[in-house]
Amino acid sequence: MPSTKPESHLSYGIEPPKYRLPDETHLGRVVLQVADVARSIAYYEAVLGLRVVTRDAGRAVLGAHGDDRPLVELRERPGARSVPRRGRLGLYHYAILLPDRPSLGRFLAHLEEIGAYAGMSDHFVSEAIYLTDPDGLGIEVYADRPRSAWRQEGRQLAMTTIPLDVDSVLRAARESEGGLRWTGMPAGTVLGHVHLYVDDLQQAESFYHAGLGLDKVVWSYPGALFMSAGGYHHHLGTNTWAAGALRAEPDDARLIEWEMFVPGADEAAEAARSVGVAAGEAVQPDGRDWLATDPWGTVLRIRSS
Repeated sequence: MPSTKPESHLSYGIEPPKYRLPDETHLGRVVLQVADVARSIAYYEAVLGLRVVTRDAGRAVLGAHGDDRPLVELRERPGARSVPRRGRLGLYHYAILLPDRPSLGRFLAHLEEIGAYAGMSDHFVSEAIYLTDPDGLGIEVYADRPRSAWRQEGRQLAMTTIPLDVDSVLRAARESEGGLRWTGMPAGTVLGHVHLYVDDLQQAESFYHAGLGLDKVVWSYPGALFMSAGGYHHHLGTNTWAAGALRAEPDDARLIEWEMFVPGADEAAEAARSVGVAAGEAVQPDGRDWLATDPWGTVLRIRSS
């Protein structure tokens, strides 16, 4: 097995006590349960600018244009209940990371052109746009600021939520080679992070930090804990902002699972072993990928890249 606790080269964050995920860790796809795949495809194509990579009965895989990497998989459960306004424990949002700031500006101009409502925020480390799909599932589309521009506050990265400078983001697109013309999610778009509603941050820390091996990066943000591998601002956010809500159930529109890639099969097995100690069990039903279920029923698929 590989070494479980390499020396940190970061000036921020808190390493897990035992196993630590490798710096090369990154996310794959999210798998969502929706009431009507055709309705969802229409939204994801027209509003988000994704395209169908593969489709069969009751299922579709979506990705960016010029890029076959799966980002979102939709699975139909007819009659699935929409997410209530307060939310369900499980998905808060999943976040699509654009390759640069001009792409975010083009996406913003596109939303304005079609009249789509969106929330907008500046988080210091990134600039973000927030939407909700037809089933009430939360989506973030964002662009990172360069790591050299990220600031620290003691051992934490400085993250906050302030209004987005819309004019500046649009100007970045207008002054770029592509201008404001939106042609869909560009090649190089990836799944940047997942953010979950939980009802106990200590349990989330036990499962995802002490167990899975993510570093804690921001822990003083009110009601939230942000974790990552390789010094990223966060691959995973957890928050208690829907404390008291019910867990997402089989009949709900929900996040079924999300994927995390590590560099090789040995690392996948070690991550599964470590999180299994915290979770009670991690299983390998297909002999390749490992599945671990968090305390709120959300499944993490650990894969080797």
